[in-house]
Amino acid sequence: MSGFMRGTVGATTDRNLTPSAAMSSLWATRAAAAEEAVRSRYLHRVGGAVPATRIGRIRSPRSGAPRARARALIGPWHYWWQAHLLDCLVDAQLRAPDPRRAAAIAGMVRGVRLRNLGRWTNDYYDDIAWFGLAVHRAGPRTRSGPRAVAAITARLRAGHTSDLGGGIHWRRGDDFKNAPANGPAAILLARTGAVELAAGITDWLADTLVDPDTGLVIDGVRPTADGVQRATTTYTYCQGVYLGACVELAQRTGDGRWRERAEAVLVATARHLAEPDGVVGGYDDGGDGGLFNGILARYLADAAARVPDLPHARDLVLASAEAVWAHRADTPHGPFFAHDWRRAAREPGPEAPEGDLSVQLSAWMLLEAAARLS
Repeated sequence: MSGFMRGTVGATTDRNLTPSAAMSSLWATRAAAAEEAVRSRYLHRVGGAVPATRIGRIRSPRSGAPRARARALIGPWHYWWQAHLLDCLVDAQLRAPDPRRAAAIAGMVRGVRLRNLGRWTNDYYDDIAWFGLAVHRAGPRTRSGPRAVAAITARLRAGHTSDLGGGIHWRRGDDFKNAPANGPAAILLARTGAVELAAGITDWLADTLVDPDTGLVIDGVRPTADGVQRATTTYTYCQGVYLGACVELAQRTGDGRWRERAEAVLVATARHLAEPDGVVGGYDDGGDGGLFNGILARYLADAAARVPDLPHARDLVLASAEAVWAHRADTPHGPFFAHDWRRAAREPGPEAPEGDLSVQLSAWMLLEAAARLS
């Protein structure tokens, strides 16, 4: 594991490589280091024993106490974190195909369904949209993928209503509609052929959740007796999924409004969420928020790769990736990354956010994004 120590990974490159090839090799090496660290610390069999399954534990290092281990098996397991773990494995497989990783991808899909009591869906539309996107990207690497995507897209269609002018609810039985549910749902629906519905959802996002003053996407809205209550927080992943939906529709329809909207949210993100150094700012803790920046990075990279003349997307990814790598904490068993990419990471203690799977996945997503763009 000595290759993970500070100053060794990416410190030298083959002198015969061109500058662009050397940079590609550098980011691929860094992404591979993040992958190995996450897989070795977090990926395991369901229940620690079920063959041909994989799932991610929520924290590392885990407690050795029997009661803590039991809670890890039956307690909260964060379905949507598993979706992003699967997505990262697919990123890595596209970067460097390997039959062992392909088996882990198939095991993840089986493991999530088993841990979810034999179902592909739960009550949260954002959760299932994330998982649907990851399984769809996995493609033929998993036999049950088409059944999973079909079940998830059917549930998403059922969650679309005319309340509040359109859009999908955050969860079943709730009246809240937000960007984290509607953005990934629109991307998945567009990718699976429901382009008209995806366009309607993304138009609703633009009309309802884009703040006219900043150009940023707010979290969501809910009805009240007096009208509408707006949750005005501007999380980074809200920008990412709206951007992703606009790029997807721009590619599939050729309608200029989608490119214009993608450019507008990129300008707003760079201006309000990444000043003064071009690094995407972070949050004060881990948990769900640990994933927010990584999701933005995924869709920044997607935008830069598919519509190369869009502003800021590539620069935001590479500046943020440089920052998270420079601030890593090296250990004999690989790097840990910070929850805020501008801060130095620490080896995680019992409460440190660096121990959360979400935080480490976010950095891994970012480094895979940089590898894709380089």
